[in-house]
Amino acid sequence: MAAFGIATGGSNWFSALALGVTLLKCLLIPTYHSTDFEVHRNWLAITHSLPISQWYYEATSEWTLDYPPFFAWFEYALSHVAKYFDQEMLNVRNLNYSSSRTLLFQRFSVIFTDALFVYAVHECCKCIDGKKAGKELTEKPKFILSALLLWNFGLLIVDHIHFQYNGFLSGLMLLSIARFFQKRHMEGAFLFAVLLHFKHIYLYVAPAYGVYLLRSYCFTANKQDGSIRWNSFSFVRLISLGLIVFLVSALSLGPFLALNQLPQVFSRLFPFKRGLCHAYWAPNFWALYSAFDKVLSVIGLELKLLDPNKIPKASMTSGLVQQFQHTVLPSVTPLATFICTLIAMLPSVFCLWCKPQGPRGFLRCLILCALSSFMFGWHVHEKAILLAVLPMSLLSVGKAVDASIFLILTTTGHYSLFPLLFTAPELPIKIILMLLFTIYSISSLKTLFRKEKPLFNWMETFYLLGLGPLEVFCEFVFPFTSWNLKYPFIPLLLTSVYCAVGITYAWLKLYVSVLIDPPVGKTKKQ
Repeated sequence: MAAFGIATGGSNWFSALALGVTLLKCLLIPTYHSTDFEVHRNWLAITHSLPISQWYYEATSEWTLDYPPFFAWFEYALSHVAKYFDQEMLNVRNLNYSSSRTLLFQRFSVIFTDALFVYAVHECCKCIDGKKAGKELTEKPKFILSALLLWNFGLLIVDHIHFQYNGFLSGLMLLSIARFFQKRHMEGAFLFAVLLHFKHIYLYVAPAYGVYLLRSYCFTANKQDGSIRWNSFSFVRLISLGLIVFLVSALSLGPFLALNQLPQVFSRLFPFKRGLCHAYWAPNFWALYSAFDKVLSVIGLELKLLDPNKIPKASMTSGLVQQFQHTVLPSVTPLATFICTLIAMLPSVFCLWCKPQGPRGFLRCLILCALSSFMFGWHVHEKAILLAVLPMSLLSVGKAVDASIFLILTTTGHYSLFPLLFTAPELPIKIILMLLFTIYSISSLKTLFRKEKPLFNWMETFYLLGLGPLEVFCEFVFPFTSWNLKYPFIPLLLTSVYCAVGITYAWLKLYVSVLIDPPVGKTKKQ
């Protein structure tokens, strides 16, 4: 709790929000946890009981270590606390080991490390323009942003029910963003470099960081129209940034370079032998693509245009999928997804370079990079939507158009996480928590922008309301139909495809907003 006190800087309401969500997290300790719980227990065992030379070779469990070295050292540090709870959890041979003390330790390790997230939220609140602040505390942008981040529904169910450490990692990202708003570019660059060596999924947003630092830090001034003043380039700043990246990378990868194990480490970090989509389709372009392929295959079979014996038996909607071949449409390769992702990112990166808008422009580019990689990436997990949802929260309290995009993206993205919690006891928990968060998000942002036009048009309202009937059908109607045995994948398919439409729409709407916004012409430093 001391961390909360330091973070608040005397703001009692912030302390109350942080303490309240911490108590809620404690109440969620006994709930269902996924196989990720065993994944992290196994990583504790690997890093604690084996020498570093074996960390990325150990394969007793199917849940091998596949995060960058800093996260491995993070697990190593946790393991030295874990041994005081239950020494048996640190035995590599104890596959699927579980005990009450193990449960308590792992749950509290997530809650404790969330202190960094709380601090990052507080720093982000300092960067918010208070011009729209209402008379009531609950109408102030800083209060709304704090509630949207600290009580984020996605983080609550993914970290504190499903089980992961996204809060801690998201804290590093938000803190680096805050440092850019505070013009502390070197600190922001350092924090992001560290973050990359904790979890490599953040490579998705690296183009936004790289271009922004080059454009707004290495070039120290702009012309009156916002274009680059080429003679303002600072080699000293460029070298300083390069030195930060080099030193952090050397600290992370150096020991494995000395052991001649870098190829093995990278083979664990980038396992392209996995399929295009995860077991449950993340709601992105490839979900729509794969669903369309399934529709075409069904039509083809009905019209006897396809040979049933030549239809691939693997289903991407049930169980773990490694390689998958589409039936009608061309199959997709990792290279194709990389090219699509790169093409999708380029306009946002181009705007960041040619139409400088300061830290706000960087933030929008970061979100577009995250969404583009989510839309077109290889083997994307549905949880990756949080990479865009959390930073989008910062934009939501600034402009009405961003608030509208945030609400569509967040509501749809959060609902797409529902299949992660498929056990009956968690059904009322996820429904109630999401309803509370969604109602608060919509009502608070509507109040904040009450003097502007409505946040949703009729089409957006109709789409969001459609999530209700979809949930009723998937959870309460479909299980009692005859289709449940023959087509058990239908609820997952419907959820994925419906949410993919909403996320795609939010991505496109944000892109249009970025492309039409004029540059901010400044002659001084960004």
